[in-house]
Amino acid sequence: MFLCQLLNLFFVAAKTEEKPKYDLSLYKRGDLLEVPRTLFTHFGIYLGNNRVAHLIPDILPAITKNKSAIAKMVTNNRLLLGVISKVASIRVDSVADFAYGSEILVNHMDKVCNQPPLDGDEVARRAEKLLGSVTYSLLWYNCEHFVMYCRYGMAISYQTYQFCTTVRKIVCSRMSAYTTVLCGVGAMLYLDCVSPLTLLPTLLVSFTIWMAA
Repeated sequence: MFLCQLLNLFFVAAKTEEKPKYDLSLYKRGDLLEVPRTLFTHFGIYLGNNRVAHLIPDILPAITKNKSAIAKMVTNNRLLLGVISKVASIRVDSVADFAYGSEILVNHMDKVCNQPPLDGDEVARRAEKLLGSVTYSLLWYNCEHFVMYCRYGMAISYQTYQFCTTVRKIVCSRMSAYTTVLCGVGAMLYLDCVSPLTLLPTLLVSFTIWMAA
């Protein structure tokens, strides 16, 4: 009897942890909500009445027409497969399902973006008009592009910019230039195909990286 009560308490606690409580009075229609999720930050627009519009990759709509299954909270597995297949939708979820157990930041992007936010009702109306299936792009159209367009009128992503800047620093570094030369010359020597036609492109690519560094 005691063991059953203990197991019951454990499951109740686990269920409570899965569905944390959020104070809906903190959010106004048109607010930009921001949560950390796995390896990135996820964004959404609060529509009011415990509803959040957000763009999220999801593989499930591509493999089934079961609306009740699709309407359930998007798990990380569904999300990652959606990113790979570039399948996504702008959908409405509850605050809890949107946050996925994370802490929510409200209108944090107002401090980052130089453009003043639009009126809250206009922000929400923009989000509602865009509901439905979309083609997902990690660099060119993700959840941040969606909310930035709705709230500020310009579809940009600071996460994408930071990612591209980091990649550029890695690729356009002097170490990359050295590595390119060594790999190219090593491959030519190994394959015994040293000639002006193979040596010139290797040196040209390395020189370009060197100059860009």
